Amino acid sequence: MNMKAASAAGGSLLDRGAIELAADLRARRLSPVELVDAHIARVQDVNPKLNAMIGDRFDAARAEARAAEARLAAASGDDDLPPFLGVPCSIKEYLGLGGLPQTGGYVSERLRCASCDGTVVERIRAAGAIPLGVTNSPEGGMWMETHNNVFGRTHNPWDLTRTAGGSSGGEGALVAAGGSVFGLGSDVAGSIRFPAAFCGVVGHKPSGRLVPNTGHWPSATGEVGAILVIGPLTRRVADVMPILRVIAGPDGQDVHCGDSWLGDPEGVHLRDVDVFTLPGNAMVRVDDDMRASVDAAAAALEARVARRRKLQSPRLRKAVEMWASVMALSEERSFGQSLVDRDPDFFAPRELLRLVLGRSDYTLPTVMLALSELAKPFIGARLARGAALARELQAELEAALGPSGVLLHPPYTRAAPKHRRALLTPFDFICCGLFSVLEFPVTQMPLGFQKDGLPIGVQVVAARGGDHLTLAVAQALEDHFGGWVRANP
Repeated sequence: MNMKAASAAGGSLLDRGAIELAADLRARRLSPVELVDAHIARVQDVNPKLNAMIGDRFDAARAEARAAEARLAAASGDDDLPPFLGVPCSIKEYLGLGGLPQTGGYVSERLRCASCDGTVVERIRAAGAIPLGVTNSPEGGMWMETHNNVFGRTHNPWDLTRTAGGSSGGEGALVAAGGSVFGLGSDVAGSIRFPAAFCGVVGHKPSGRLVPNTGHWPSATGEVGAILVIGPLTRRVADVMPILRVIAGPDGQDVHCGDSWLGDPEGVHLRDVDVFTLPGNAMVRVDDDMRASVDAAAAALEARVARRRKLQSPRLRKAVEMWASVMALSEERSFGQSLVDRDPDFFAPRELLRLVLGRSDYTLPTVMLALSELAKPFIGARLARGAALARELQAELEAALGPSGVLLHPPYTRAAPKHRRALLTPFDFICCGLFSVLEFPVTQMPLGFQKDGLPIGVQVVAARGGDHLTLAVAQALEDHFGGWVRANP
């Protein structure tokens, strides 16, 4: 562990989880004003280095903290207070926090602000949480490095020369550095899990169709709306399920979101859990540290009487094809067409030339993704085969996992890459992306640090509806390895 970068152990307000802080607030052991002020000060300290928060509402947050303090003072012991009353949080720019930027990272939308709160933001605020501001994301959300030409690049708090991940990279960096007690992000191919893994925090991608995406912009079209999910990035595993219970469930607007089926992590007994390990991926080269993290997690769970199993499937060799096929056939409007909708002059080959000449408003990942879509009309049969294979794999894995099985898998091929280096290995995203198109719940759990001080972690995966199971296993891993440690950039 890089002890210079890590925070000292103790009970600092910047080192405690949301549930613990909320309990102290309700018991009047802590003031909401004190808590919010401490986190605003932390954001102001670390954000010039991280470029994580790109729009703040500090004055409004302080006013809401004073109102929360008055409500707590007036409450009797029997009052039903909101679960997160007075707890500061942060919001990914895409989710919609009224009056703050919601640009999608596009230069053409640089003046765009959310007209109102998205559903999940509305719900978390009704639960008493106090948003401090919105955080940075990559252009269009379709790359794993948080960079755009509106707000710039977000840096990893453990090493400023490295990526914080994407697309919820601002959230990962800010939560890791203690600037926010928890954050809300979104994930269609790893956008919660990459930042959580690279920055060393807990990140949970819920089961597909569990949380409404209403207010998310750029919006998902067609069946991609069932793959895109909103979920929390937190300091502690125990904070995840209470947040999910607040934000999950239909809102009458998102047609993909159904009734929530959230179980109770405390009702899971490790002696009943089957732990399957998949330390690598046939599509990409996973380094030794990532493989070792899977083995270490499995060994820790086995020592706590979980049953260890191995899992193999030939279908996994075509993981990238399955992800690309499902995404392509699920879209009502392609990513490239969405760019043309906003910018009628957009033409991917011409934009690539402009990039080379330094004259483009777009980033390279955006242009490359739009270029790749030009082949779609010519590979329809292959896409259909890939989507069918994904459905077969979904059924195969759900049968293997059953109601009490989890799969341990690396979140990426290595620890956080240097800025821009992920472009050299564009298919490595599949470590997370595969589980998105399968709609499986996944908890990314920090397990400690490499020798060079970079966080390492593991994905805990379960069948659809098994969010409580991934969280119960993640809690056991947190108990064993210690969990999140605050970064001091």
